[in-house]
Amino acid sequence: MDRARQDDSLSNIAEFSVSEISQALKRTVEDAFGHVRVRGEISGFRGQHASGHCYFSLKDERARIEAVIWRGTFSKLKFPPQEGLEVVATGRLTTYPGSSKYQIVIDSIEPAGAGALMALLEERKRKLAAEGLFAEERKKPLPFLPRVIGVVTSPTGAVIRDIIHRITDRFPVHVVVWPVRVQGETTGGEVSAAVAGFNALGPADGIPRPDVIIVARGGGSLEDLWGFNDEAVVRAVAASEIPIISAVGHETDWTLIDLAADRRAPTPTGAAEMAVPVKAELEAGLSRLSARLKGAVSRDLERRRQGLRALSRALPSPDQLFALPRRRFDEAAGRLVRALGGATQRKRLRFDGLRLSITALDRRLVEARRRATQCGERLPIVYLGLVRNRRARFDRDAARVSPRASLERIGRLKERLAATTGRRDRAALLRLERAKAAYDQAARLAESLSYKKVLERGFALVRDAEDKPLKRASDLRVGQELHLQFSDGSAGAVATGKPAGAPRPSKSSPPAKEPGKQGSLF
Repeated sequence: MDRARQDDSLSNIAEFSVSEISQALKRTVEDAFGHVRVRGEISGFRGQHASGHCYFSLKDERARIEAVIWRGTFSKLKFPPQEGLEVVATGRLTTYPGSSKYQIVIDSIEPAGAGALMALLEERKRKLAAEGLFAEERKKPLPFLPRVIGVVTSPTGAVIRDIIHRITDRFPVHVVVWPVRVQGETTGGEVSAAVAGFNALGPADGIPRPDVIIVARGGGSLEDLWGFNDEAVVRAVAASEIPIISAVGHETDWTLIDLAADRRAPTPTGAAEMAVPVKAELEAGLSRLSARLKGAVSRDLERRRQGLRALSRALPSPDQLFALPRRRFDEAAGRLVRALGGATQRKRLRFDGLRLSITALDRRLVEARRRATQCGERLPIVYLGLVRNRRARFDRDAARVSPRASLERIGRLKERLAATTGRRDRAALLRLERAKAAYDQAARLAESLSYKKVLERGFALVRDAEDKPLKRASDLRVGQELHLQFSDGSAGAVATGKPAGAPRPSKSSPPAKEPGKQGSLF
């Protein structure tokens, strides 16, 4: 009887399938823990899976919970997960029915306190230093006097006002501000984009390219300045062609951008002082150097003037310099006169001693005839020797020149002659065509300028009896015989009146018309 009662009690318990139990547990866990924050150390992190998701665990001293970050959420994380980093993860708890496990689906993650941030910062610093981004040899010198200064900072804070005020006091130059957010998740991307944007400016952009860039922000905590520790910001600053001054935080604060920048300023005001010199000090220095230069030039001129005076006193006078040459010239002139007189006397004596006689002429003729006879005797011998030399030279040349070489040379000469003839013919045709074109052009020009074209428009050419053209009405005489040439022929005419430009007679005595005159041609 007891056994029957126990069987009845067991049969009244509801039965569930494994899936129903799993779904009920899933709903219960998700409803109770729909939004939680879990603090723990990351364990088993191996990076993103091939699907883009991340799977790892969060643990503390006594427990462990599985965690997952979906692909879409991972790309939006401010701090990527790292093995051994203590973090605070925000998400929701859920279960995985396939293995009867519960896990947290993480929506956001952040380091747990300043210690974790410092550990992450040190790790990132070692990584970037190993790539040489903080090396001193890659840092660029600042320009002494920049014309344009670019400032990357918030346009509404006190930092930009301090920088502009300091630059205006020291040396007013053109300042270009690239507005960015200096705190928050978007700080790293905006600052790196601003640095790259300044470097990409060109003449066609309408904005002057800065000679130096100041990245500035006021002081704050490590979390406030974390955007300037972003890896993208450090790489953008290291790759910048324009020198960069880092002025992030106060003097005791430091970020990774300070190590990558070309110069680090303790404050934004200090960055402005590094960027430009003091104009008043430069002007004073220039004045001082100008005065020193003028004094040095004056002293040098005076020293050279004194040296010139000393040298001039040591030099002899012009009379002393020319005394000896003048004496030599006078002596040479005297000797020349005496030498000319002596030479003239000797020539006269020699001329007087010459006597032209028949005996002397006969003697010279005999001598000339004797020399001519000797030359005539030697002429055949010399001629035969010359002929032998020429014949030997001709035989040597004939031996060197073979028939084949002669034929080849003749062939080459024929080819050159044919090519020259062809060029001559082409040149003649080209010159003839050019001359024909010039003649046609001149003919068209002459035809367009011919007076016959004017006659075709209704005008007439007037000639006198001698067939000379008449250009003015004042050249006509009454009764003069004229020849009128039109475009289609000629006709005769007689001038019957005064031209229109002639002076008119007074009304008191009108001229009498000649018999047979019927008016004027004009």
